[in-house]
Amino acid sequence: MFYWLSISLTAVDLISKLFVRYHMDVGDTKVFREGLLHFTYYQNSGAAGSSFQGYGRLFGVIAVLFIAFVVIYRKRRSDESGLRLQDAGFAFLVAGAAGNGIERLLQGKVTDFLQFSPDGGILNIADLFINVGVVILIGQLLYESIRARVRST
Repeated sequence: MFYWLSISLTAVDLISKLFVRYHMDVGDTKVFREGLLHFTYYQNSGAAGSSFQGYGRLFGVIAVLFIAFVVIYRKRRSDESGLRLQDAGFAFLVAGAAGNGIERLLQGKVTDFLQFSPDGGILNIADLFINVGVVILIGQLLYESIRARVRST
């Protein structure tokens, strides 16, 4: 499930970025739902919040290292309950890293286009996948913690 989900989600991210690059010019904004969602095409050569501009390829290398770490970790971990949820969380994280990493390595920048408020930051689907992955992994840790406490009482 991990590999299938990672590859599928990465494809969704990359296709969405291709669509934006094909249909919009950098700086264009299209209002999808006023006050809720704008599509604003921005190219980010740095990290989150446009920090560290110009280091896009370095962040691409970091993404590759992160993906390698996750794959190695998954192969070395012991079989225990909750791994499906953990695999799903890791798949979202890897897909986000891969989607942004591929663009950073090839172009030195990522395509950002999702803006949830007119004054808010601009991100992409890979960024959303990273957030979902973190939430899933935190949820899995909380579940395991509660389950362990229930067992011990």
